[in-house]
Amino acid sequence: MNQTPLLVANENGFYCSVGDFYVDPWRPVKRAIITHAHADHFVRGCASYMVAQEGELVFRTRLGDDATIQSVPYGQTITISGVNVSFHPAGHILGSAQIRLEYKGDVWVISGDYKTENDHTSTPFEVVRCNHFITEATFGLPIYRWTSQDIIFDQINAWWKQNADEGKTSIIYCYALGKAQRIQASVDSSIGHILTHGSVERINQAYRASGVALPETIYAKEADKADYKRALIIAPLSARGTTYIRRFGEHASGYVSGWMCIRGARRRRAVDRGFVLSDHADWDGLLSVIQQTGAEHVGVTHGYTSVLSRWLQQQGLDSYSIDTRYAGENDDANESAGSEEVEE
Repeated sequence: MNQTPLLVANENGFYCSVGDFYVDPWRPVKRAIITHAHADHFVRGCASYMVAQEGELVFRTRLGDDATIQSVPYGQTITISGVNVSFHPAGHILGSAQIRLEYKGDVWVISGDYKTENDHTSTPFEVVRCNHFITEATFGLPIYRWTSQDIIFDQINAWWKQNADEGKTSIIYCYALGKAQRIQASVDSSIGHILTHGSVERINQAYRASGVALPETIYAKEADKADYKRALIIAPLSARGTTYIRRFGEHASGYVSGWMCIRGARRRRAVDRGFVLSDHADWDGLLSVIQQTGAEHVGVTHGYTSVLSRWLQQQGLDSYSIDTRYAGENDDANESAGSEEVEE
């Protein structure tokens, strides 16, 4: 078995020296293999990108027409300088993937972000057996345990309907890529119109072109005032308090995020209602996936790395934290808005 680590985090990202490529680089590089299209996992300016085929149109929307993008179907193996590379569903957003690397009998998997509950807008998560697993830990604390999404959407629908019956517009704040489409696909669209912020509508177009069934939506900037009645507006948190929101008049606001399970989170974001719904695995989900991979070595990144790593060490695994330089737009882990979220 190969004794040289297949992936090492350096100043540019996760580097595979054997194949001379990076996975989820945080600086522009010659060859980038990307787990998914949230901006805390890719950087613009790379000479070439390799992505899962399911997310190709989403990546094209985010990277632009000039980017060199190679897409690969889930499960298909591409060999790069002797390293077998394949993409496997992560269930996080459309086109999200775990990257499997195999070289001389050594199998590594870098998960990117993942969740194990099927949200019906992306291919469900699949466990990939490996010797060495690099996992995220966005919600890597025992306090994070998710309620079934069916219950959460019942809560959202009841809130929306009550607001509509009271003559209020409902505004849901969430991340424009992934969370917004998950909400649209699961709410009860018979309650009223669904209006979308421009950043959400751009991604909707890529989802629909990729074959994802979403209900009919109205681009909010082009909607008539009559469309506001009983409507659900879906917008990024960056729109809160702007003239864009004030145009809707009297409204109730909600925020959808895993962070809503923390006391005070709703108050800090100045919204009326918080709904606990994450596109990441919770504590139990992380532990279950790690166990199922069969990995003897587990690198932990992106979140509560030291807590999860120490717990895994106590279970007899070779585990360690990995510092990264990701910065961007992760829907739950980072709320800073990119340019896609500022436009209407």
